[in-house]
Amino acid sequence: MRKQEVYQEIEQTFGLVPSMFKEVPEPMLEHEWKLFRQIQLDKGPIPQKYRELIGLAISGVTKCRYCTFYHTEVARLFGATDEEIEAAAHYAKSSAGWSAYINGLQVDYETFCSEVKQACEHVRSSQRRAGKQASAETRTGLH
Repeated sequence: MRKQEVYQEIEQTFGLVPSMFKEVPEPMLEHEWKLFRQIQLDKGPIPQKYRELIGLAISGVTKCRYCTFYHTEVARLFGATDEEIEAAAHYAKSSAGWSAYINGLQVDYETFCSEVKQACEHVRSSQRRAGKQASAETRTGLH
């Protein structure tokens, strides 16, 4: 595909050819556009709004202002609220902070993994018990 054909496809998608695509060397343009389209635009197993909130969180941690702006605006385009955007940024802050802390302290990795698995099993067990309790209350009419 020639450069102009790729540009035409990009313009049909966005209404313009963003300058970031004009910076891509011509031999790589078709490949980069195809990759961008597949990862950023095509439907996937994660709904678009949530993919953009993930992108926002990642860009907050990597401190890329371009990506932060892009993912925030596209998340809004797909229905993200200000509250969801704030929550994604806060989650990223928490995750990055804990990562720095436990890596800095060199917490034993095997112990950490074992404890996470143990905690998840505890939650699963609690959910099963709660489900059985709710089911029994529904059958007996107790609330």
